[in-house]
Amino acid sequence: MDEHNLDDKNKFLYPRSRYYGQVKPENLIFNANLQEFAQKVGYITSLEISGKLDPEDAYKQIKALWKELKRSKKGLFIGEEPGEKL
Repeated sequence: MDEHNLDDKNKFLYPRSRYYGQVKPENLIFNANLQEFAQKVGYITSLEISGKLDPEDAYKQIKALWKELKRSKKGLFIGEEPGEKL
């Protein structure tokens, strides 16, 4: 597969939306993490709905992804006041 087709395939499988918020590095990183979370949750729910994934396994995977997203938010100091980053 040539480079152009691989790029098209990746854009199809992992679409990214524009970011319209306040442009700061931590916001851009969190936005990318949030989009990745949403994409993975979509895949997991599709697998569960189609019967290819047990509901309990789907729940556990989504819970793990949620915890990862929360760690990302906390590590990037999103939603904290500037003086709280110490």
